[in-house]
Amino acid sequence: MITLEMKGLSCANCASKIEERVNNLSTVKEATMNLMSRTMKIEANATHDKDSIIEETKKIVSALEPDVVVLEKGKKQPQADGDSCGCDHCHTSFDDIQNAEEKTSFWDAVKDYAKNNKIMMVGFTLFIIGITLRMPNSIEIGVYLTSYLLVGSVVLVTAGKNILRGQVFDEHFLMAIATVGALALGEYPEAVAVMVFWQIGEAFQDFAVNNSRKNIKGLLDLKAEYANLQTADGLKQVDPETVQVNDLIVIKPGEKVPLDGVVISGKAMMDTAALTGESVPRSVSEGDDVLSGFINKNSVITVKVTKLLSESTASKILDLVENASAKKSKTEQFITKFARYYTPVVVIAAALLAVVPPLVVPGATFPDWIERALIFLVVSCPCGLVVSIPLGFFGGIGSASKHGILVKGGNYLEALNSVTTIVFDKTGTLTKGVFKVADIKQANDFTPDEIIEMAAMVEGYSNHPIAKSIREAYGQEFDENRVKDFEEISGHGIKALVDDRAVAAGNYKLMEQLGLNYNEPHEVGTIVHVAIDRKYAGYIVIADELKEDVMSLTDQLHKAGIKKAIMLTGDHKSIASKIASQLKLDDFRAELLPGDKVDEFERIKDSVSNKERVAFVGDGINDAPVLARADIGISMGGVGSDAAIEASDIVLMTDEPKKIVEAKLIALMTRKIVWQNIIFALGIKVGVLLMATVGMATMWAAIFADVGVALLAILNASRILKAEIKVD
Repeated sequence: MITLEMKGLSCANCASKIEERVNNLSTVKEATMNLMSRTMKIEANATHDKDSIIEETKKIVSALEPDVVVLEKGKKQPQADGDSCGCDHCHTSFDDIQNAEEKTSFWDAVKDYAKNNKIMMVGFTLFIIGITLRMPNSIEIGVYLTSYLLVGSVVLVTAGKNILRGQVFDEHFLMAIATVGALALGEYPEAVAVMVFWQIGEAFQDFAVNNSRKNIKGLLDLKAEYANLQTADGLKQVDPETVQVNDLIVIKPGEKVPLDGVVISGKAMMDTAALTGESVPRSVSEGDDVLSGFINKNSVITVKVTKLLSESTASKILDLVENASAKKSKTEQFITKFARYYTPVVVIAAALLAVVPPLVVPGATFPDWIERALIFLVVSCPCGLVVSIPLGFFGGIGSASKHGILVKGGNYLEALNSVTTIVFDKTGTLTKGVFKVADIKQANDFTPDEIIEMAAMVEGYSNHPIAKSIREAYGQEFDENRVKDFEEISGHGIKALVDDRAVAAGNYKLMEQLGLNYNEPHEVGTIVHVAIDRKYAGYIVIADELKEDVMSLTDQLHKAGIKKAIMLTGDHKSIASKIASQLKLDDFRAELLPGDKVDEFERIKDSVSNKERVAFVGDGINDAPVLARADIGISMGGVGSDAAIEASDIVLMTDEPKKIVEAKLIALMTRKIVWQNIIFALGIKVGVLLMATVGMATMWAAIFADVGVALLAILNASRILKAEIKVD
């Protein structure tokens, strides 16, 4: 995979043209442009080398937008003098002056814009003078023409260059033809106004796009600028990229953790909100893992680095989110194709509108119908629509990240709207996956303390989760000197002498082998029967705990539009039945082998309609076969789980099932905003086009239908970044 940075690219039409032509190369299998991160990912055909493809891509970019600088991502290359894409849209944007992400405020950007575009500001001033002061006709015309040339010269020059390169149907050509035509008709104020407000609108549009990009980067402000490396000469502040595995780094209060590692000394509270979306700090001490992106709240700790910067959690998450918008939704793909045909059709319609009616309609005049045609041309620019749709999905992905939900692409966010059935794994997904002693039932005058102590001693050598839970419940150190004649009986349990007392712990088969009568348990869970001195002592109930947020999960899912919540588990039917009842699940399947899970999931998928989607929620790589078969695979991977990030389409960073509801609500809001933009933008444009046809629309209406609608659509798309998603 080749990743190229497109330095200075900021307009949607530019990006679409470059992507289309690179995809047409015989050496390229697939190329995807990501306007939000200004990168292009190229998958080459196996027989072609990387360097030749990069050179071909650079030629395409140079022909279409000569001032865009193409850099191979990750390579140190000299910076270009310019940072624009050659089109007027980019020449006049705030991004061309200084990256809008670095602006402290909107008004700072305005000041910089005015300072760096003095000619443009002179032209704008002359326009204001022309429309406010009464002057002789010849002077007024001179003021307007001067203003027009100062404000619109870049558009005219760019349109001319593009025509010479074979690019006719673009926004510069449209604006040039529309305004020159208006001048020819004597509509001087309208001609200048189209140029002035189009320039201002494009600048505002760029600022809105860049501000959204800045907001998302702010949500994902994970990377530390430096690391405090521990050396023989003391602490040295270095670039995190230079730190190696097993190096020691010191994190002071208020600093970000620069790389993944393990604490070797100190204790501190960590703010994990940037990774998990959770506001409650996490306590870490010696032996605990810390991840890049955490923020040290209160105390100095020393950390042994376990991963290089490129492999750290922060880097992987940033890369995942920044590249997520490259996986385009069906809506984005439709809008891109629509815009490709929309502009030429409108231009042809404008030409017919200017010529046909005066020839066939009695009383129709060329000046009147040419003016209507010019309005058509102003309205036809599709930039705002083309950029606001991917911006909506990008905002949805950013909002999800803010809530600790990593969505790998706009396609998955859109598909989440169609999910009507969610299938859950049990252990580690709905439950904590941590076994604990839930109850102790005694018999024959043995006490619970005596039962748990003897069971902990015989289980002292075992690494099984059940044995660990018994030892944890006992709460004291294992003394191997107390245990003799240890014997493990496969499929039954363990026998040993503890303080010279014969102790056996295992399932009912072990009790039957010993010839002991045992009590039938009524509790749900794993049962460990215990015998002491050849007498039945009782049994220990060991159960996996439900996660704190799952009790109301099914109700929340139903409210969010999910019809069915189903559980698949390999556990006993009695345990599965109890959990399904507690959680009010719609259905469950129990006692399944790994292969059975895939078969059951296939049956569930076959039971829904073609328009409906089925998601599977599991705890990472263990459920990879089912995650792969699901329409959307959701991992309860937890912070820093590489396996979960690789195995699924959506990763829940906190292991909380309620995040699924939040993800669904974000997807619904994203779709709502995207369709609001589509209906609003096309509705206004079509309305003004129809009004222009019957002579009811002016150039001012056309300006609003172009830049005004674009700006409003972009601002609407940005709303999702500020939205608060709450689950009751």
